Amino acid sequence: MADVLPLMETRFLRKQDFPLLLSALASAGYTVVGPTISQNAIIYDEIKSVHQLPIGWTDHQEPGKYRLLKRDDEAYFGYVVGPHSWKKYLFPAKAKMGEAQRVELGWKFSTPAPVTRKLAFLGMRACELAALHVQDRVFLGGPYVDTFYRTQREHLFLVAVNCTQAASTCFCTSMNTGPRCSTGYDLGITELADGFLIEIGTSAGLSIITQVPTTIASSQEIQHGESARQQAVDQISKRMNTDSIRDLLLNNLEHPRWKEVANRCLSCANCTMVCPTCFCSTVSEVPDLSGDHVDRIRHWDSCFNMDFSYTNAGTVRQSTRDRYRQWMTHKLASWHDQFGMSGCVGCGRCLTWCPVGIDITEEVAAIRQSLPLVNELGVSE
Repeated sequence: MADVLPLMETRFLRKQDFPLLLSALASAGYTVVGPTISQNAIIYDEIKSVHQLPIGWTDHQEPGKYRLLKRDDEAYFGYVVGPHSWKKYLFPAKAKMGEAQRVELGWKFSTPAPVTRKLAFLGMRACELAALHVQDRVFLGGPYVDTFYRTQREHLFLVAVNCTQAASTCFCTSMNTGPRCSTGYDLGITELADGFLIEIGTSAGLSIITQVPTTIASSQEIQHGESARQQAVDQISKRMNTDSIRDLLLNNLEHPRWKEVANRCLSCANCTMVCPTCFCSTVSEVPDLSGDHVDRIRHWDSCFNMDFSYTNAGTVRQSTRDRYRQWMTHKLASWHDQFGMSGCVGCGRCLTWCPVGIDITEEVAAIRQSLPLVNELGVSE
């Protein structure tokens, strides 16, 4: 993580020179990970050329619906967010945490050294920067530090891209996480028709951008950037009222809405798999066929899985109602107690990729609206 710099002049990079930014990152030893199209979705994968970017494509999203559509221009970053989040590179879906080898006098245990690469994340949105901050708090901010996460995190270069459009599922403005990228990046980009405004956030970002031909952005280019970013703000229609949300949820654990949503929920765990902040995992001991070698494997898990809350006394959360309530109250309420922040960044992935279109903002609103209003004297009306 490079040193944060004071505010610097905004630069302008011509669109035809954008490949030189990728070349500068590659020359610095970074493997660039960015948006590309695969399986009819915009996902994150390693890229070596601008031609692998989803140029001229966008995504249409609604609760339970995702479709790729052609744009009427050649925008490089004219989409919102897809099913992938960047956490898979810092907190892999499957990782070996230890191993044991049978030796003459018993067993020898060892922990493998973290395998790290210099990664440059290209195309991070404001909500995703916020999610990275949340995961930093989870994996680095407490008394127990995840060394695998920390080692990879220290080798990251972040190229953020400001949103210039929003999906119907976005509610980052309610969570104060976007759509403007304000901090946490090495380079911040706003795409215009003929190029990119570049904001330099760190010394590492400055080192890269000095290798690329840029000019000082004109006042007109800066104004065009502000207008482009405002488009995303104006398009966000979904809201979540977060006032006293912790107490609202934790004081209504027996609300009938939990049963209503459980009647629709498939307990499929899609929402936790696409969420950029969920961090539940489990550990398995995997022996080889000889029985002389055992790997300890950590892999993603979900509070929607029946076995997740299994103890020697049985499963604690047996019903879908209990499991959905656990997910939503942790994400929006007890996460504050645990980490001092919300676990939701308003990216909308859990809405889009829920097969039945359950909307977490609607669930909060339903509980809130069913309760009596309380006036300034604390008396119910």
